[in-house]
Amino acid sequence: MPTTFDTIIIGAGAAGLFCAAHSGGRSLVLDHAARPAEKVRISGGGRCNFTNLDVTAANFVSENPHFAKSALARYSQWDFLDLLARHGIAWHEKTRGQLFCDGKSTEIVEMLVAEARAAGAQLRLSTPVQSVHHRDGRFHVATQAGTYTGRNLVVATGGKSIPKMGATGFAYDIARHFAHRVTETGPALVPLTFGDRFAPLAGVSLPARVSNARARFDDQILFTHRGLSGPAILQISSYWRDGEEIRIDLSPDVALFSALREQRQKSGRRALTTELSRHLPARLVAHLAPELGIRGPLADQSDARLRALTETLHGWALTPTGSEGYRTAEVTRGGVATEELSSKTMESQLVPGLFFIGEAVDVTGWLGGYNFQWAWSSAHAAGTAIAARR
Repeated sequence: MPTTFDTIIIGAGAAGLFCAAHSGGRSLVLDHAARPAEKVRISGGGRCNFTNLDVTAANFVSENPHFAKSALARYSQWDFLDLLARHGIAWHEKTRGQLFCDGKSTEIVEMLVAEARAAGAQLRLSTPVQSVHHRDGRFHVATQAGTYTGRNLVVATGGKSIPKMGATGFAYDIARHFAHRVTETGPALVPLTFGDRFAPLAGVSLPARVSNARARFDDQILFTHRGLSGPAILQISSYWRDGEEIRIDLSPDVALFSALREQRQKSGRRALTTELSRHLPARLVAHLAPELGIRGPLADQSDARLRALTETLHGWALTPTGSEGYRTAEVTRGGVATEELSSKTMESQLVPGLFFIGEAVDVTGWLGGYNFQWAWSSAHAAGTAIAARR
């Protein structure tokens, strides 16, 4: 069994396999898992939200908001859709440009493996990497099965999210070993917790606008036994830090003050809680009533009282106690700092032949297929750069 390769890729996930499909030559893909691309397989409820129709660098969080532009432009969502067409994989748009397989996500996994093998890559699973070193112009990757060497090393091991699947911070260990800086990391696209404060509201959902000083998202929120979830909450979590406040507009599409004031003219005897329940879930109104003093008929509410109440409902200030952490986070925020990586090739500027791609890098996409697109784009950038040197 050969131990010498042109390129060694650590990580048989979306980015690693896609890089193998484009790097050519003698490539070896190593992974500790027993099956390739497990996050692809489980994503999107088993249908894989593989990209988005509207992808720009503005859909990503990074210390350098411009870093992702080059890779995204050189391998776009349209390029990936062309690949799916060649493999006969049907897809559909679900909402907000999010694209899913018509069939199962395993179609994507099978395509990635087939593309990598067609390019000549060898795939070795259940092979954890123990250490990585660089000497004499080659990378030496030690595993229980032996040591493999290669002129190029691609780190595609992802972040810390979903540890039950074996996720670790190994990519960051490798980066630090080679003197690269790693930005602050944390769980992203993750529900926020509030103790048992909202337990009575578990299952209630509504459209809302969730914001903080850095970002704003209009989408559904969902009350859970542990706190708040739903797309808008998952999105803002990528911009949230411990101890910070978020604000929720519970009625972004209806000006509640005007609506309540108008109804007071028509049906002043109607209870304020009843009228509010025309615009907000009744369970939520009942839960907020004691806290916000929502009581009495509309006729008893002055303009000042209605204005104060509706301003609160349009800007409900909450401070999460935390998040559900890496256990349920879809991705990891932060990662290998971009300042010493080439945005065109993803290659280290400190160690020639060393590449970091996908979630390992400090580029975190929004909810909706953006992180998979970054996997495809960054992997393509690294793979084609490697192939061009052969």
